[in-house]
Amino acid sequence: METASEGVLRIKLEQARAVIAHLVGDAASTGSEGLRALDYFASDRFEPDFLPWPRQSVEGTRPEDLNAANDD
Repeated sequence: METASEGVLRIKLEQARAVIAHLVGDAASTGSEGLRALDYFASDRFEPDFLPWPRQSVEGTRPEDLNAANDD
């Protein structure tokens, strides 16, 4: 039988696999989302809503929002 801490570890490893798979597919993943992922996996904390990754829904983090030509 799996303990609660083992279950959390298993889920966090699944999250890590999803992030790594994305990074392998998109080597240009840098910036705040990349730093967020590295910080998360280096810590002891667990965020059940860590995925989806990268978070594109937050305004101002999408590449098209970071383009200086879009500043009005």
